[in-house]
Amino acid sequence: MKQITLSLILILALASAAQAQCYADYKAKQDNPLRLHYGVAQISGNCSAGNARQQLGARLAASGWTLLQIQSVFGPEGLDQRKASAGQFYLRF
Repeated sequence: MKQITLSLILILALASAAQAQCYADYKAKQDNPLRLHYGVAQISGNCSAGNARQQLGARLAASGWTLLQIQSVFGPEGLDQRKASAGQFYLRF
């Protein structure tokens, strides 16, 4: 019974770690006229720059923006320090 309980605890811990919140800050542009913006977006799945680039590229393109660069990926602890800089693009995409 102890093994089953320990196994269940381990599975639950791994599942919550896999669903940990992930965010990325990025730079994007629009042409004609040229517009630039810095933003913060939530990323699902793997918390990596590659995954963020793939997800944000598609989201931004749907609204006429081109992703220029992923600045960083981070957890919820980095949200507050980026909120003012992102302005209207904070968690928009």
